[in-house]
Formats: sequence, C-alpha cells, structure tokens
Amino acid sequence: MVVFQNKNIRRIWIESEWYFSVVDIVAVLTSSKNPRDYWYKMKIRVKEEDGFEPSTVCRQLKIEAPDGKMRFTDCSNTEGILRIIQSIPSPKAEPFKRWLAKVGYERIEEIENPELAQQRMKEMFEKKGYPKDWIDKRLRGITIRQNLTDEWQERGITKQMDFAILTAEISKATFA
Repeated sequence: MVVFQNKNIRRIWIESEWYFSVVDIVAVLTSSKNPRDYWYKMKIRVKEEDGFEPSTVCRQLKIEAPDGKMRFTDCSNTEGILRIIQSIPSPKAEPFKRWLAKVGYERIEEIENPELAQQRMKEMFEKKGYPKDWIDKRLRGITIRQNLTDEWQERGITKQMDFAILTAEISKATFA
C-alpha cells in the first residue's frame, strides 16, 4: 500500500515491477463518489474518443480490498498508470499531466544531447544532499561498471546470471 494525498493506493509486486490499483488512482485524481463506476465509464469514453482502450494496459490481479478480502481488480504498471492518467479529465490530474509533459520533453532533449542526462543526474544527487566528491565517485563508478560489462559482453557473457556471478566474485575479492 502506498499513500498519496492521504489516500491509500493498493499495489502488488509482480514480475519485477509494481502494479497499482486503477480504481484507487481514479479515486485520488477525481472527485467521483464511486471511482469504480467512473473507471468503467471512462474506459468506454476513452475508447470512443481516442481509440485507446485502457483495458489493454491493465491486468486483473487479486489484491486486498478495503473489506480485507482478496478480490480481482484492474491493475497497471507504472507506464500503464501514466497513460491512464493522461486520459482522466480532472483538474486534480493536471499536475501529473504537466509533469509527464516536462519529463517527456527532457527525455527528448537527452536523446539529442546525452550529456544532459548526466547533468540532470548530478543535479538530482545534489538536491538529495549528496556531497560533490560522492557524486563524482558515483559517476566514475557507473562509467567503470559500464566499461566492465561491455568487456564481459565482448568476451561472450550474455546471461544475466553470469553477470551476477561475476559481480559477486569481484565484490568478494574487493571487500573480503
């Protein structure tokens, strides 16, 4: 469970990612007295207006309902939730939509100029309060790790488990 604006949003960890209850997101971002009905009608409206079928980014997952019982509900991963939020015509959803537009614009800038991604990363670490020397070491560590994995790939390492084993061995040798 995650809390947003003093409201609970149910979530479940499936296949290495979080899935969030769509009805809970709708409840937070709309003034609907019945978010389940709002979601049902929204799926129909969005399909008719945009040609986007929100159900295609959802999975029916069993999560704990407010009454404590495990019930199936529409859930979506982060990408799907962000797409659904784009379709919610509510003033409460506007800050999310502006944020999505900003992040999308920044990502396009980073594709055109990859150095911007590194600069943004440094700025985020600074905002979190990390000292400059730590940030510089972290960036060097990332570069070294990328060079190392590139070298392993050139030598035929392709399986995720092989990378994990090699990393564990290096860590043991370094910190033992």
